[in-house]
Amino acid sequence: MRRAAPGVAVVLSALVVAGCGNTAGAATTDGPEAAAIAAAPSAAPAPQRATNGLAGLIVVPAGSLAGDPADPSERSGPFSRESYLDTLSAAPAKDRALLLNAHFTEGYRTYRTSADRKKHITVQIFRVGSRAQADILQRGFWAQEPHDRPFAVPGVPDALADGRIVVSTAVGRSEAIAETSFVVGTLVTEITITQTGELTAGLTPDTALAATITKQQKQSQTRKAG
Repeated sequence: MRRAAPGVAVVLSALVVAGCGNTAGAATTDGPEAAAIAAAPSAAPAPQRATNGLAGLIVVPAGSLAGDPADPSERSGPFSRESYLDTLSAAPAKDRALLLNAHFTEGYRTYRTSADRKKHITVQIFRVGSRAQADILQRGFWAQEPHDRPFAVPGVPDALADGRIVVSTAVGRSEAIAETSFVVGTLVTEITITQTGELTAGLTPDTALAATITKQQKQSQTRKAG
């Protein structure tokens, strides 16, 4: 994605990850910020108390880990327009115009890593003034990066989705990126799964995990909006 930082961290609800790589399917459940991850993967998830605001809509992998709170790129929580532009945006001038035109009101960003610390998972939600403005913001954000390897998201046919390999800023390393974006009402949600490794590592974007989180994230938002 076009973001300057990979994400920000929070302990949220359960999502069972069945594997890694491009075939890493996952079964998810939603829950509020700071909800405990299930102690036993085979046990039924405990009922979660409702949480107001965007944090209660977030879906993240069970067993995933919070980032380093001392690292600004690995913290999570709500953001305003100005804090987003100051700390998260890679194109502040463009993003400022997009957010102003969309009548952006609030946002929430979550950052997690996989248990092996190899994959970085970001869920980011923007609330704007109307559904039409949400559609425009989604397309404006998406257009800031090339997307030429789309993939399908079962259950979310209108989602924008792309998986690609890019050269990392670190010498001799590459980054596998799977990202999606969708709109529910006045909410724009962006989901990104990244993994960095040696150029010879043969990394593959984890499109299966991205698709699963996207489907469950949309279900969470649709159910709670109804």
